[in-house]
This record gives sequence, structure tokens and C-alpha cells, in this order.
Amino acid sequence: MGRDVNQRSFTAEDFFRFSQSLGAETALLAQYLKEGRFSEDPQPTIGYELEGWILDHRYVPAAKNEIFLKELNHPRVVPELSRFNMEINGEPRALAQGALRAMQNEMQQTWNECQQAAHAQGLILLLIGTLPTVRESDLSLKNISRMNRYYALNERIFEERCGEPVHIAIDGVESLDLYHEDCLLEAGTTSFQLHLGLPHNAFVDHYNASQLLSAPIIAACANAPFLFHKNLWSETRVPLFEQAVETSDGSDRHRLRVLFGGDWLRSPADIFHENLRTFKPLLPILLQELEDSLPHLRLHNGTIWRWNRIIPGFVPGEAPRLRIEHRIMPAGPSIVDMVANAALYFGATAAYAKRAAKFSAEFPFHSCEANFYAAAKDGLEVSIAWPGTSGTVDVLNLLLQEILPAAADGLAQYGVPDEEISFYLDVIRQRLYTRQNGCEWQRRFIEKHGKKWDKLTTRYLENQRSGFPVHEWDL
Repeated sequence: MGRDVNQRSFTAEDFFRFSQSLGAETALLAQYLKEGRFSEDPQPTIGYELEGWILDHRYVPAAKNEIFLKELNHPRVVPELSRFNMEINGEPRALAQGALRAMQNEMQQTWNECQQAAHAQGLILLLIGTLPTVRESDLSLKNISRMNRYYALNERIFEERCGEPVHIAIDGVESLDLYHEDCLLEAGTTSFQLHLGLPHNAFVDHYNASQLLSAPIIAACANAPFLFHKNLWSETRVPLFEQAVETSDGSDRHRLRVLFGGDWLRSPADIFHENLRTFKPLLPILLQELEDSLPHLRLHNGTIWRWNRIIPGFVPGEAPRLRIEHRIMPAGPSIVDMVANAALYFGATAAYAKRAAKFSAEFPFHSCEANFYAAAKDGLEVSIAWPGTSGTVDVLNLLLQEILPAAADGLAQYGVPDEEISFYLDVIRQRLYTRQNGCEWQRRFIEKHGKKWDKLTTRYLENQRSGFPVHEWDL
């Protein structure tokens, strides 16, 4: 989905031919599902994408990912939308004994290599959801990565908007209201995206569990309270990303390219029929790959950013496999925090998938969606509706009393040993006991020291480099 493209402007004929290919491939995917062609291997696979910031010694963005990536020369570290972002792609592996430790070791090793390459260029790397020192002027076309894909996406989004500027309006602890002339505001939202490959016969239940759990999980891992020196949502990435790439003025919800969803999933085909029916192609490029691997469907799907996205994967000689791309988590605060977040997601999703038929029949999806936005806004202070309860429940108690034990059971069913489960889930537990995730640490720092954004960023970086989880960070 991060492939570059060979053109930036498109004709009516391009749209017509792409739409024909997209329609044929959507029908073909439905046929694959009906015929059971997707993998039924019961062993889940996991992976991740981790986005980071490149800074100079003033702790502001440095648009130098080209020289950084050249110095690093790592096949799994690639450019992102802006020239002050980069992305690490994790090695896929089976969710089994040792998988979480292996994920942490690989992530730490790659991050160490990235730090060395950055140091050689006089640069600093940081993992955080939104950068406290970022300025609106940093998020502009002058800093876009030099890939046709990114230029084309920006141009197509503004064609759809008839040239109207992006309107960002976020009401949180404070309010932000501004207009912006390009889609580079998206570069202010760096994330830790998890991938979960699943057998076809278990996919729908796991996807619905991912949707249900998105609210309590984003409350637990929030790390993006500030944007342009404003204290906004606990996870400001959510409204910022949704508004930054809108292809309308926001009045037509169906034209939001970043969205949570409209209903519980009944079949993966439903999502791709909705993609075909509702979303106009942004990159109508005719590809030379065989239709059997659904190249146009996958390209189109990559320009619709659901918070839980379905990805069909194709490897030569193997049955195609469906995976969930869980996109809600911010980058940071530390490597161990992110692997603990992964343990929470993978384990809880496995456990709640067993309950999915019941809660998807009884719990209204609009409540699930409302939970997500409420948790992104209010973090650990939120109360949400929950299946089997009346009224609302405190999310912190829900996590401690119900979701963490469920996550432990879910990880155990895949052979993750008790020691590994206990270590990572205890990181989450201690975070909840102290009520200190990345968001709350940042807010407490500003409350104590005043609005000293460079000092906040410096102290955050020192703590991140210490390797300690965020609940142990001092102010």
C-alpha cells in the first residue's frame, strides 16, 4: 500500500478503466471468499509498522529523511508522507511462544540502527503521537517526501475538494480552528500500526472484536494530547487525521476517507463492496500485476484509512491471507510500552472474538463507534457503554477487571508462556494503576513546568531513551 506510482495526473479514461478493473476485482474477491480460497491456517501471524519523527537539535522537524535513509540503508525502514518522518516495518511472525519478545528485540535492534544513522547526520529520532514542538509551517508541501504517490494523493484530494482548504476544528481541553492549504497535516499523526493475519473462518469475529476493543485500548495507550501548543484530545491523531484528508467539506460522512465504520462486519466482502460503491478512486493507475492478486482493489483500499482496515495479502505459492491492520495506536512512548500495547490488542482480540457473535447481535454498533471517539477524546477519564451492562462503565476499571484478564487468556491460547504474558500485561496494569500513559505524562509535565514545549520534548526524549515504560517516567 506504500508503493510509489508512475504518474500524478489522470484522465477520464484512466478513471473509467480503473473503475472497471476495480469492479472486476471486487467481484473476484467475493468469489474467493465464497469458494474458501483464503487461508484457513489456524496459526495467526503478527507484524507492525512504526512511524517516527526526525528532528534537529532544536527539537523541531528536520526534513532530511532522504539522507537519513541513505545512511541507514535498511530494507525495512522507508519514507513516510513528510521528509521528517520515517517508518519501520516489522518482520511478520507467528503469534506463538516467544513472539512478543522477538518483536521487542527486533524493534529495539532496528531502532538502535536508526539512532546510529541519525546521529551520524546530526539528527535526533523520536517516537510520539503528535510532536509538541511541531509548527503548522512544518506541515506543508515544502516538506513532502519526493514520491509521486504523495504528490498525487495531495493533488487528488484537493481536486475532490474543488480546491477548498482543509478545515481543522478540534474541541478538547482547548480548541483549535484553522484552515490549511494541503493534506500535509496528516504528517502530524505518527502511529504504531499492528497487523494480525487470521484464518478466513475466524476473521469476521476477530475484526468485530477489534472494533469493540478500539475504545478501551486507545484510552490505555493515548500519547497525543498537544498540537500547535494546544491541549486537545487525549489522542488528537484521531480528529486530525480524519479532517486532514477529507475529500468534502465534512457534511457528507460517506466521503470521509478516514473512518471507524458503519456496522458490524458480516463478511469481508462487505467492506470492499463499500469501497467500490462509496469511495471515488484517488489513484486510478492501471497496474500490470495479474488480476488474481487484486492489485487495483488493494491500491484503492490503501487510500481509505479505516481505523481497523482489512488487507488481503498475496504471497506467490501460498493461499492468500486476510489480515487486520489495527491503526488506532500512537507511536511511543517507549519500545516496551508499544509491545505491551500489542500484547493487549492481540490477546484481548483473541478472547473477545469468542464472544463476537453475541455482542454483535445485541450491542448496537453506533455505541461502539461513539465509544471510540469518546475514548480518543477523554482517554482514561472516559466512561463508555459496554456489552452486557446498563448505563456506562469506567474504562479504567473495565480494563483492569475484564479486559486484561481476557487478554491473558487470549495470549495463552496461542501458546504464549505465562512469564511473557505477565511481563507485558503488567506494563499495562501498572500504567492503569498510576493513571500515567503517554498523554497523561505530557499533560502533567506541562502542568508542572508551564508551556515549555522544547523542555517537554527534551525530557520526553530522555525518558524514551532510558527504555523504561511510561508509568515509571518522572517529571
